[in-house]
Amino acid sequence: MRLIAILLEHPSGAVPAAHALAALMCLNAARLSGRIDEAGNLIPLAEQDRSLWDRKLIAKGVAFLELSATGAEISDYHIEAAIAAIHANASSMAKTDWRSIVGLYDLLMAQHPSPIVALNRAIAVAQSESAERGLEEIAAISDQARLAQYPFYFAAQGELELSRGECGKAREHFHAALALARSPMERRYYEQRLAACG
Repeated sequence: MRLIAILLEHPSGAVPAAHALAALMCLNAARLSGRIDEAGNLIPLAEQDRSLWDRKLIAKGVAFLELSATGAEISDYHIEAAIAAIHANASSMAKTDWRSIVGLYDLLMAQHPSPIVALNRAIAVAQSESAERGLEEIAAISDQARLAQYPFYFAAQGELELSRGECGKAREHFHAALALARSPMERRYYEQRLAACG
């Protein structure tokens, strides 16, 4: 964030894309305090205490996002910051505007398609419509091979299967995610999700 602040202070640096990047960084940083508990364990979005989110930093991020709208260009940072702003301003998972998030991911896919973007879009579809629809969207991702080493790919399917009551399928996905865990924190999280499968 210090680097982006330095960039924005430079006469040639205060361009819309830089403001959008600053917005994205502020909005993501604002939620960090709610993502990890006192024991160092990851907290899923649905269980985070949103009162711990930094409202001043969220307001700063929204202000940067508004500044980013001064040009004709819509960069990936603009879209990602808009998604982050919806999350940051929602009072709960249930009150999040998931339909708008899906629409923003559609824009991002049109502009910069990737399996990761498609996976995030599928998760938003699941929240907007149903777990079944989310799983359909995941199955429809064209480049599955690129996701095979990405633990969140399996974890996302595990969460959706668990929400459908398919504990056996969920357990398989969480085992796959656990095998690919990239840190002790991630490993503990997937172990907790496995335990939730019964």
